[in-house]
Order: sequence, then structure tokens, then C-alpha cells
Amino acid sequence: MTTIPYAATSAPSTVRGISSRIGAIDALRGLVMLFMLIDHIRETYFLHMQVSDPVDAATVDPALFFTRLISTFCAPTFVALTGLSAWLYGQSHSRQETSLFLLKRGLFLIFLEVTFVGLAWSLKFPPQTFWLQVIWAIGISMVALSALLYLPRPWQIALGLAIVCLHNLLDGIRLLPGDSGFALWAILHQRDVIDLGGGLTAKTTYPVLPWIGLILLGHAIGPWFARGRDGAERRRRLVLLGGGMLVAFLLLRWCNFYGDKPWVAGVDGLRTIMAFLSLTKYPPSLLFLLSTLGVGALLLALFEKYESHRIMGWLSLFGGAPMFFYLLHLYVLKALYFTALGLYGPTKGAVFGVESVGTVWLWFFILTPVLYFPTRWFARLKQRRKDIWWLKYL
Repeated sequence: MTTIPYAATSAPSTVRGISSRIGAIDALRGLVMLFMLIDHIRETYFLHMQVSDPVDAATVDPALFFTRLISTFCAPTFVALTGLSAWLYGQSHSRQETSLFLLKRGLFLIFLEVTFVGLAWSLKFPPQTFWLQVIWAIGISMVALSALLYLPRPWQIALGLAIVCLHNLLDGIRLLPGDSGFALWAILHQRDVIDLGGGLTAKTTYPVLPWIGLILLGHAIGPWFARGRDGAERRRRLVLLGGGMLVAFLLLRWCNFYGDKPWVAGVDGLRTIMAFLSLTKYPPSLLFLLSTLGVGALLLALFEKYESHRIMGWLSLFGGAPMFFYLLHLYVLKALYFTALGLYGPTKGAVFGVESVGTVWLWFFILTPVLYFPTRWFARLKQRRKDIWWLKYL
């Protein structure tokens, strides 16, 4: 995960003294980073109970389903906030400077994905498979935005809406290895495996086309957050936007004809609700984005309204050093996993695993304060040492 350093938290324990709009953005980013932590703990210690995409609501344990559901807010919210942050960065830099920064930052994230992030997941060097996941998708989206920000704002909105709303029409297009354009289509929209030659492969876990549309829309709403704009009016717009997206989601999902795979009523009320909420993330469907971003917009309005609350400062710390937190938590989880594997051996087939989702949540509550302190240290270092240029990339 990453962000544009348009502003940073001057005191990690509070957002006082920072414009409420900036503090709310950091706090929302921090919240979704913690949601991500829950999901990655699940993927580390509950790997023996993997879930499909979309999650099979008819068979999966409800506790696992809703734990997974929480994490679905991470990527959409983060990509939208990255586009918004790019607009805010551009308010103090020329368009050319902003474009160049986005290009360099995007390429840096792509590099991180295929090196340090990939190594944290596989612990294989040199790798045989490159997993092109969320950091890759954000990096590609930033590279795309570095060019698309030259478009007039109405064109950005039109293109972003067209991609987000209509990309599901492309779901039926399936190319096979060897077909002309297969690799490009696998990168853009078709989750697949690309043969790179020499025994190397790349798995496009996060096809990037919908994310490019989303970062465009995040950038396009930037003027709502301009300095001096009325905060109450901005919050009203966010509530209307979030509420409108949720209403659109409910209507489209109920009609069951477009925007995701159809849902089928379950054996009881709970299973029916789970089926209704089971949405496609890879690539993110229109309904997936409407539901997650609708909640995100409402939370952003809420966080701005209560920006002086102490918990906002705590959340904004995690949101102020997202790339550092992302890399840190991946390697901490790997270290803990192999320690447990060494002590207890494989407990779930070939892997070490815990018995229940409750244990996943227990580890979340243990690790959150543990990771807080090094993240706070790094956030303060970023503020204190602005002369160290590479710190802004983390």
C-alpha cells in the first residue's frame, strides 16, 4: 500500500493542527491498513481454509466469510485515496512535476512488488513465479494516472465511470495462452498465468483495468478537498455519494442481472445474506466497488466530522506510513509463522495453522499495538528528516 506524501501527520498521536480533510484521509487509510492486517493474518495462519473468489457463501463458515468481507474494503478505498492524494499533491506542484512523481512512484511500487513484497510472501529467491498483486495494481494505476491527469476533469470522470461501470461487459472475453494479446489482456482484465520463458511465470492476481478507472475517479473528486472549501458541504457530498452508491448496489444486486456473478438464496436467512454480499474482487466487479466505496465515502465524512477524536490520531499514524507498515507486517508475519512451524511442526496438513477464526482475531489484537510503535517511529522520522529523499517513497 502506498500514498502520495501531500501532507503528513505532525504528531502521530493526534491530528490536531492538521486540516480536518487531511486528517480524515489519513485516518481512513489507517483503518483499511488494519483491515488488511486481519486478512493477512488469516492468510498466514488459516491458509488451510482458503476461500474462493467470490467466496462460496453456501459452504464457507460464516465467521470466516465475514472476516474476509471486512478486508474487501482495503484495496478499493486505498486506490481511490491514492487518486485523491495525487490531486492534493498537484495543488502545490506543477502538472509536469505531479506526473513525473506519479510515474516514478508507480515504477517504484512495481519494483517492490516483484522483489521485497514477493519475497515476503514466497521466501524464494530468485523467484520462479511473480505474483502481481495489490502493490503492482496500485503502481500500474499510478503510472496510468501520470498520463491521464493531462485530460480535462470532465474527461477523467467520463473515462473513469466508463471503465468502472462497463468493464463487466468484458467478462466474457477469454483469451488463451498463445492467442494474440493474451499477456496484455491478462494484465488488464483476465486473471491468469503468463509464461515469461526460462521457467518463469507471472500470475496476474490483480488485473489492473478497473483499478485504473478507480484511481481516475479518486483524482476527479479532488476539488471537493481543495483548501478553503466548506467542510460541511464536503461531508454532505460524501454522504450523498456514499449513500447513492449503496442504494445503486442494493438495486443492482437485487435485480441480479449485471455487475457481478448472480446470487442464489441460501438455505436460511444468514446464508442468503452471505450470498447477496459475496462479490468478485479479482478483478473488482462494479457491485464490489459500489459497496466498498459507498461505505468508504460515508466513513470519510464521519472521520472528518470527528477528526479531533483521539482514535483518529491513532488511525492516522498507520495511514501516514503505509508502505513501511505494509512491508513490516509481511515480514513480521512470516517470522512468526516459521517460528510456530519450527516449534509445533505442520498442524494442518503440510502447513502450520490455527483451529479457529477467533485465534486470527486474537493475533490481530496482539499485533496491532506491537506494530504501532515501529510505525510511529518511522512516521516521526519522515517528519524530522525531510532531507532524506527516499523516505517519501515509504
